[in-house]
Amino acid sequence: MDLPLLIDRLRAAHPDAACALTHRNPFELLVATVLSAQCTDVRVNLVTPGLFKRYPDPESMRQASQEDLEEIIRSTGFFRNKSKAIRAASQRLVEEFGGEVPRSMEELLRLPGVARKTASVVLGVAYGIAEGVVVDTHVQRVSRRLGLSRGRGPSEVERDLMRILPRERWIEFAHLLIFHGRRICQARKPRCPECPVNDLCPSARYFLSGKVPPWERRGSAPEKRAKGKKGKARAKGKVKPKRKAKKTKRPAARTRAR
Repeated sequence: MDLPLLIDRLRAAHPDAACALTHRNPFELLVATVLSAQCTDVRVNLVTPGLFKRYPDPESMRQASQEDLEEIIRSTGFFRNKSKAIRAASQRLVEEFGGEVPRSMEELLRLPGVARKTASVVLGVAYGIAEGVVVDTHVQRVSRRLGLSRGRGPSEVERDLMRILPRERWIEFAHLLIFHGRRICQARKPRCPECPVNDLCPSARYFLSGKVPPWERRGSAPEKRAKGKKGKARAKGKVKPKRKAKKTKRPAARTRAR
């Protein structure tokens, strides 16, 4: 894969690629990113103006009642857990960080409700610090289709991307793949004929011929290897086969003579 060429073409196709969450400071970005879990950025952006008007900083947010916060963010889904996480994170920001959002991965991961993806978003977008590559569903899907990773989960994909990309490209590249995944390389029907990188993409020739790439089929190579290892282990006696329940025959019903 010619990575410089790939990046240049994606830049030309998506010159507006950037964080889609509306925010004015690191705290608002942190909260918006927590709310974006299992929710669209569009929906989050509809909710946050009213939320931040009422609770603009960690001090006010930690004093918000659970019930009031739940009602405001209800439409983002999982509102109970999100409310608890936002209030607890605000509490810790005030108590341990003087009300400021920290600038390191280690410190951000100490905040309730903050995992590596959220921490990478805050560091990259708010502070311009590249500590990792943000891997959401779009980044994971597009990375696999482009052959940049065969990882099955975000951590594996992130590890592969960090290995092949220069650190100074980590932040930008995630934005480019997110926008490309939303606009062109969509999950169900990728728009390969109009894709600016279809000649670089190993998946394009399959989709263009009406087929599904091997790495997107059920029972693809990694899964077969896993099943193969389990089968070999069972043959060696390391894994005991499951016993089938014995079927008991029911006695035939007697018919009465009429």
